[in-house]
Amino acid sequence: MAAMNALDPLPKPDSAPFEAFRVRRAGEGPPPTPLVFASPHSGRVYPEDMMSAAALDALSIRRSEDALVDDLIAEAPAHGAAFIAAGYARAYIDLNREPFELDPTMFADELPEFARSRTARVAAGLGAIARVVSEGQEIYRRKLTFAEARTRIEGAHRPYHEALRALIAEAQAAHGFAILVDWHSMPAAAAKAGARDRPADIVLGDRFGAACAGVLTARVEREFEALGYRVARNTPYAGGYTTEHYGQPSRRAHALQIEINRALYLDEATLSPTRGFAALKAHIERLTAALAAADWSALKAA
Repeated sequence: MAAMNALDPLPKPDSAPFEAFRVRRAGEGPPPTPLVFASPHSGRVYPEDMMSAAALDALSIRRSEDALVDDLIAEAPAHGAAFIAAGYARAYIDLNREPFELDPTMFADELPEFARSRTARVAAGLGAIARVVSEGQEIYRRKLTFAEARTRIEGAHRPYHEALRALIAEAQAAHGFAILVDWHSMPAAAAKAGARDRPADIVLGDRFGAACAGVLTARVEREFEALGYRVARNTPYAGGYTTEHYGQPSRRAHALQIEINRALYLDEATLSPTRGFAALKAHIERLTAALAAADWSALKAA
């Protein structure tokens, strides 16, 4: 795929094909580890149909991204983990939401009965198509249509989750279980929530134990702490749609959400990497290698 500016619209039909998401496996044949790494919120493509309807400038909208998280975990396949990352921006279509989790106030026409319009995320303006960005600013200057929403869902959300399900199924077929790690980043201000002395560097979300076996959360916590990071569990983020939907320990599918404090690696005003980026990336590689080498037989027996 040709290089693309983060704020460029989609390529024209005669240019290099755009990928709604990227998948990289750890090589040919069965996956060497049960690990699947996902980054659903790091996409940086803002199509023209979105930007022409937007009331905000591109940088303001971009602050909702989990900026550069896909780059932080990009070496996962070299350590045996499958990798999937969004191409479209989170504000265009949020892959960590139910597909039809939509806010009826955003649309000029009525939503179908199957739309999920009464969830807490919709009420906060953060459904599958977000109404607001991080500081509560309204994204759009006009009402959208349900046809626009369906295009985004069918063109990006559905194929992303089909690909993610396939990666999980491949891991289960090869190892008897799968470990999905859903990678995110959080604003530095959010990282202070619940902090008694200093903000958390890392927040692990396992839906309070419902999305994965406790040994997985505990192992990731120990690895991060050994690297010098302050780790919290489930506060302020316990896991989103991906963690809840795919985390089914009784079916040997374990899902854990990892939130990284952006202050560790990012200038939140400019969305540029800081000096901390390289160190954090190296530490994530060490974590990945440790997880790949770990004995997970307890998960297979669960």
